[in-house]
Amino acid sequence: MTVDKTTIFKARRKRFAEAIGKGAVAVIPSAPVAVRSRDVEFPYHQDHDFYYLSGFDEPESVIIIAPEHPEGEFAMLVRPRDKDREIWTGRRAGVEGALALFGADKAFTIDELDDVLPRYLRDAERVFYSLGGDERMNARMIQLMRASEANRERYGVGPTALLDPREILHEHRLFKQPEELDAMRRAIAISADAHRRAMATAKGGSGEWEIQALLEYAFRSQGATGPAYPSIVASGANATVLHYIHNDRRMEQGDLLLIDAGSEYDFYASDITRTFPVGTRFNDAQRDLYQLVLEAQLKGIAAVKPGVSFETPHEAAVRTLVEGMRELKLLAGAVDDLISTGAYRQFYMHRTSHWLGMDVHDVGLYRVDGESRKLEPGMVLTIEPGIYIAADDDSAPAQMRGIGIRIEDDVLVTPGGHEVLSAQIPKSVAEIESLTAA
Repeated sequence: MTVDKTTIFKARRKRFAEAIGKGAVAVIPSAPVAVRSRDVEFPYHQDHDFYYLSGFDEPESVIIIAPEHPEGEFAMLVRPRDKDREIWTGRRAGVEGALALFGADKAFTIDELDDVLPRYLRDAERVFYSLGGDERMNARMIQLMRASEANRERYGVGPTALLDPREILHEHRLFKQPEELDAMRRAIAISADAHRRAMATAKGGSGEWEIQALLEYAFRSQGATGPAYPSIVASGANATVLHYIHNDRRMEQGDLLLIDAGSEYDFYASDITRTFPVGTRFNDAQRDLYQLVLEAQLKGIAAVKPGVSFETPHEAAVRTLVEGMRELKLLAGAVDDLISTGAYRQFYMHRTSHWLGMDVHDVGLYRVDGESRKLEPGMVLTIEPGIYIAADDDSAPAQMRGIGIRIEDDVLVTPGGHEVLSAQIPKSVAEIESLTAA
């Protein structure tokens, strides 16, 4: 049975309202418009906390959530309908749409903000607002809080605390509901098709930019918004640069190509990395290193289950990598010593996991009460170990220099263990070579 989206957002607001409690008011602004250059704006992307609670995708908007407030628990301030402006930039929902389509109890135009906000804040005990990047809105809220403090001395009512709603809201977002997982599965399925196409298409003489174009065409042509983050298409030694996004090198036959790219679908991200030989099979050094990273990734994935700490998959992957690095003569010494001293970071310098959801590096605490938090069903995290050997690293065997490898999957914590949401994308040597060496 399909659940109406309005019902989904209403349920999220109800849960949030219960968490902040009666007597509180939460004020959450939309993302500001960002200028690319002169009079050209970046494509607009809504603030994820704002969208999570409202489903509203227009700029210059504010939502107010005020449990049991006499004017209504959910108010929206939006741009007014404007026929002349809509000719240029598209139809607006307006006040009428906010009420009819987005479930607002009350709706106002955004130019009424200075009149509406004081009415909601006047009797509030607590105000939830995040001091973010919109300096004009920050200044407004601080001014209103100061005015409310003055009124409290006179009338005995008004807010005494400005609190950050993200502490509550981001915990809600950390645990994915069925409709969120549906969107993530779709984003991953689209990305899976794009990665398979790239493996089959990449050949010596092709440009990294051509593979980027192929990936992003696959994203958009199947209904994704586009990339969830700048696509990394890194061939040869470029793969040793963790966030390489220039994508401007012409590949050579036999290079390793590291692709870290995922689509965004209905505001939810995928995040997938595969590494494969361009137009041929792995050579011996590439295969040895690849098999090591794959083994570390599988160990990391196997460690994902409810009750273990967030650090557990990282620890499993690191131990496997260090043992393999010793065998391949990249490191020398006792495994425990190499781990405790961090010597392995010469070749593996990042963490194995991060949360995944609306943001590619999604929200939610990694530590609770000073300890690595326990994994619970509904959390989604990446597992992405790698090895990166700089081209000028004289300490490494010559045949391994300039090789970068990362393998990344998106993993859901389930009541019984885990589910690899991106399992359909080839990653064994045999599966990859069936596409690259065809």
